[in-house]
Amino acid sequence: MKNLLNKKNACWLLLIAGSYGLISLLISAGVVNNVYLTVLMTIGINIILAISLNLIIGVTGQFSLGHAGFMIIGAYCAGVAVKQISASLGGILTGMLIGIAISGLVALIVAIPTLRLRGDYLAIATLGFGEIIRIVILNMKITNGAAGLILPKLVDWRIIFAAVVICTVIIINFCRSAQGRACISVREDEIAAEAMGINTTKYKIMAFVLGAMIASVAGALYAGAFYVIKPEMFTFNKSIDILVLVVFGGMGSFTGSFIAAGVIGVLNTVLQQFSDIRMILYGLMLVGIMIFRPSGLLGTKEFTFSALFSRFSRRKEVRE
Repeated sequence: MKNLLNKKNACWLLLIAGSYGLISLLISAGVVNNVYLTVLMTIGINIILAISLNLIIGVTGQFSLGHAGFMIIGAYCAGVAVKQISASLGGILTGMLIGIAISGLVALIVAIPTLRLRGDYLAIATLGFGEIIRIVILNMKITNGAAGLILPKLVDWRIIFAAVVICTVIIINFCRSAQGRACISVREDEIAAEAMGINTTKYKIMAFVLGAMIASVAGALYAGAFYVIKPEMFTFNKSIDILVLVVFGGMGSFTGSFIAAGVIGVLNTVLQQFSDIRMILYGLMLVGIMIFRPSGLLGTKEFTFSALFSRFSRRKEVRE
């Protein structure tokens, strides 16, 4: 209990509460209108997707291109639950839990044969499985096929904010656990990790399954927030969009994923007025980042209050 009630955790709680209060204040003051609120919700969902993929790519070092497949499972489980069980927040939450369970099971089935592969072979295998998931959903009657599902708006920014906090806490705590450190050792040198007796396949599967389950949460939130879901929204291009967030922010940096989701979300909004050349400008900016900052905005660095406190204490010692 003492470990929970320390200065660092208190600062994180204050940061979360302050962020929530600031957003609420801006909305009540009319500074954040419906358009900006939609952008804010999109950024929140993208944060969840980015940190879940960063767990697989940045922490464990496994290159996956099938993340949209797990997002679509979460989205359609939530959508079908709303249609079949209850058109309420309870229906969304029920569908979210079902989606988490199915995504975990599917990820386990995908991971056992594919995570023994490495590099480009793993990327191609996960891409194939992601497309298989989408095609299966496309051909199911309960999902309404290519026409998709039209849903009521049941998720607001508060629910997405809470989901971002919960998913981040889960992933950060996993990374700081013994299992998470084993995943990091796999990323750094898989052969050396195996030589030290670490079951590398086990920990790669563990991270892959957790990342897939978190991605399904993002899919369920998307279904509840944006009315319409169709299989065409979750193609290979969606997986690439999520990958861009991870690479842009820095593989292995969850702080970078937060910043990348925010920057790219705002960038897409600003460039909407240049619809003819929007993708060209967007692509040029990404190319520029990769040329001048190939490791991403933050590389593998994380913002932590402990590092901030230690820096202040060092400065104080130098002055004294």
